[in-house]
Amino acid sequence: MIGLPSAERRDWYDSMAAVLRDEGSRGFRHPAGYMFKETPGVEREPDSIDRLLFEMDRFGIERGLVPVTLADEMHVRAISEHPDRLLGSLEVDPNRGMDALRELEAAVHDHGVVAAQFFPAGKNPPVPINSKRAYPLYAKCVELDIPVFVQGGVPGPRVPMGSQYPGLVDEVCYDFPELRFVFRHGCEPWVELTVKLLLKWPNLFYSTTAFAPRYYPEDIVRYANTRGADKVIYGGYYPWGLELERIFRELEGVDLKDEVWPRFLRENAVRVLKLAA
Repeated sequence: MIGLPSAERRDWYDSMAAVLRDEGSRGFRHPAGYMFKETPGVEREPDSIDRLLFEMDRFGIERGLVPVTLADEMHVRAISEHPDRLLGSLEVDPNRGMDALRELEAAVHDHGVVAAQFFPAGKNPPVPINSKRAYPLYAKCVELDIPVFVQGGVPGPRVPMGSQYPGLVDEVCYDFPELRFVFRHGCEPWVELTVKLLLKWPNLFYSTTAFAPRYYPEDIVRYANTRGADKVIYGGYYPWGLELERIFRELEGVDLKDEVWPRFLRENAVRVLKLAA
């Protein structure tokens, strides 16, 4: 998970204004601003795509999964001009019904998007992981043969958490055995339960997005070192919440086995996204 800075630093607020109620959130530069001591000060510039590729080269990042909005010309240009480096993941709002599914299908066929994503607690109204409103999205992902990335656990923004309880995925994995479902953003405080579900369902995966490596949950690191070597995927959070300097500095302290690192950093993502190796 890597990407381009928003056209405006507070674009996130416009998209979430309808679900935020507390006064404090209005002053944040990030929807979970109270959780981060500081966030990257990267602004949108005409050369932002080149700058992103430069940063990727600087840290040896071969390919990145970029959250895209088709209405954003720079997003479309990034994944169209650099399909070997920048892979699109389209944010989908299940509340939009068939319009959202048509947009996803067009994004895959016309722009090479390789994944869908959605933020259950950030929708208005919220869309629980096992909501029947989300089922058409899951079915479309199976049809298009793409994975879906979904936030799990207590959300960072100050919105209710119930829609992101990881246990809700149990029903989804049962009903959609062909769906590749990837949890994002930690699944805390239900990490132990999440590991049980990862063991149970072969089509369930976990990405370490939005977590600085020093805070990777111990249960996830232990699972990756044992039976979960093929289920845990590296996920960044640049430029939204974490600098690449910090991420790669702290990765050195993550206690993964030597044979797990290639799968964590590359091979699992290649397999889940069905990319050419």
